[in-house]
Amino acid sequence: MKTPKYTHKLLSALALIVTILSFQSCGIYSLTGASVGDAKTFQVNLFQNTANLIEPGIDRTFTNDLQDFIQNQTSLSLVNNNADLIYEGEIVQYYFSPMTATSDNTAAQTRLTIAVNVRYYNNKDPEKDFEKRFSFYYDYSGTDLLTGSDLDTALEEIFTRLTQDIFNESLTDW
Repeated sequence: MKTPKYTHKLLSALALIVTILSFQSCGIYSLTGASVGDAKTFQVNLFQNTANLIEPGIDRTFTNDLQDFIQNQTSLSLVNNNADLIYEGEIVQYYFSPMTATSDNTAAQTRLTIAVNVRYYNNKDPEKDFEKRFSFYYDYSGTDLLTGSDLDTALEEIFTRLTQDIFNESLTDW
């Protein structure tokens, strides 16, 4: 039995509507699992470096990395003030510690640890506000000096983990 033309058109239209509605219903979620609710904008204030040991420039680098991560993972727009979601805080620890020793009491492995204190404000849903400390580390040979490109690699690895953790805490329901 042959289906009438109007039935085929009706089925095509219904399939199109179902497809559109399925994408619409997921509008507040991104492919990364982020839930931004009604928020449209975010801001990341400069994370001042208040650690006892100061590495020049890491405050700006961390701030930019967090901005970039949120922009790449959501459809939120970055603004300088009056944002729906606000991130601020400080770099509170930047320190080196020996992890393992050799027989002649020198460090066989050293760890760089960076900790940030984050205050997150969700002006659309204040119950999601928090203040929390995040930290991560990078291990390297105790005979090496962590400078130049080696330091850049360490900072990149640490900041990648920190920004992911902050993002997950603030914008996913994991």
